[in-house]
Amino acid sequence: MGLGPSLSIRQSQQLVLTPQLRQAIQLLQLSNLELDAFLAEELSKNPLLEAQSGDGDAQPAADYSGEERDNDDAPDDPGADNLIAGQADDDRPMDMDWQSEALEIDSFNDVVTSGSAEEAFDFDRVEFAASSLAEHLQMQLHGHSGDVGDLARILAEALEETGYLTVPLGEIAELTDAPLASVEQALVLLQGLEPAGVGARSLAECLALQAKAADRYDPAMARLIDNLDLLSKGRTSDLKRICGVDDEDLADMFRELRAYDPKPGCQFSSAAAEDVTPDVFVKPLKAGFAVELNQSTLPRLLVNRRYYQELKSGPQDKTSRAWLSECLQSANWLVKALDQRARTIVKVVSEIVKRQQGFFERGVAAMKPMTLREVAEAIGMHESTVSRVTSNKYLLCDRGLYELKYFFGSGVASTEGDGAAAEAVKAGIKELIEAETDILSDDAIAGLLKQRGFDVARRTVVKYREAMGIGSSIQRRRQRKIGG
Repeated sequence: MGLGPSLSIRQSQQLVLTPQLRQAIQLLQLSNLELDAFLAEELSKNPLLEAQSGDGDAQPAADYSGEERDNDDAPDDPGADNLIAGQADDDRPMDMDWQSEALEIDSFNDVVTSGSAEEAFDFDRVEFAASSLAEHLQMQLHGHSGDVGDLARILAEALEETGYLTVPLGEIAELTDAPLASVEQALVLLQGLEPAGVGARSLAECLALQAKAADRYDPAMARLIDNLDLLSKGRTSDLKRICGVDDEDLADMFRELRAYDPKPGCQFSSAAAEDVTPDVFVKPLKAGFAVELNQSTLPRLLVNRRYYQELKSGPQDKTSRAWLSECLQSANWLVKALDQRARTIVKVVSEIVKRQQGFFERGVAAMKPMTLREVAEAIGMHESTVSRVTSNKYLLCDRGLYELKYFFGSGVASTEGDGAAAEAVKAGIKELIEAETDILSDDAIAGLLKQRGFDVARRTVVKYREAMGIGSSIQRRRQRKIGG
């Protein structure tokens, strides 16, 4: 065989990510709020795109009534995978009202309007607003002027999220060129604010401040707080001797301490609260559930063909014509991709509701193990497509607000053929521990769970119990002994 340069022909296959393919993939994994920002940017770049409010219009939805329906997989629905692969061929005009069109090609159960007052969701239950701890304290210091008041404001800004002060007072005095006595007075002022316990430099000081605020800081309580190490070890005999109290008084002091907050600053947020807006609604019907996209957070995107004709009929050079053609193509693709995104999300969530119907009817104890692959195979899509659809998206139902990823996970065997989800097992363990009169060992919990139909081993109980932050039987027994 001779050595030297030569020419050869080789045939190979590879996937090329076109701009449209990248955009379709990106749209699938965006939440509604992220998509809103993305569309705002596209509207600013493409003059042929036009946003219209969708208030009062029909909203595409699907329902699951607990029975198989023949029209779940309509042949005219290209599917998200086909759209990503560039195989979706639809001759319908791109500036049509896709939401109204849904009523013409789907059954009424597939398109549910949300104007009924009794079906409206209560958004107050998912709203959350809180100022930071520093802002809360600054409001209380509004009437305090002078050097001490200014130093107290500086101390408020120096607090940790938990409400503790970890910066030495001497360092603050050095940085502010203030006498140490003034800084100490400012700390006293700060520690007198709400919530009680802020400005503490240790757990003992935090509890002592709360006991003083509750007028419970007597000599016995002071000695108990000074010996928290003995309390953590459950050495009640030593504590009775040190505090000079009997069993009844000591139990009362234990109950008082448990009522205090060891991290009083955590009830406030140090950063602006982030609103979590649901992407999908799941509403109960007479038979089953309806799945509906939250259209209130999204503009309805249309292609302004009239403006396109005006620009096209005007004087243009070759570059302008190419730019206008590119804008039209991009706008058409984006409108179609948005419509297919909505259909894909509804299709995936409908399958989730179908498989987790027990959760929506009876709660977390009825959850079943479910994987992305199972959902993908059921709806005829790729597993990666389902993964993108369920990323960063939230579902709102009568039981609360849940991330779509919450419904996926492994499980354990059960007397029912489908098994039980890990969340269902955790709920069972928590219920048993909360209801225990005698402290249950992990083996006993495993036995009781088997009676309920969960085939779990002791090590599984330990893993799930520790994941929930629940102590062992020894720790719970010690805690009960301390609590009297």
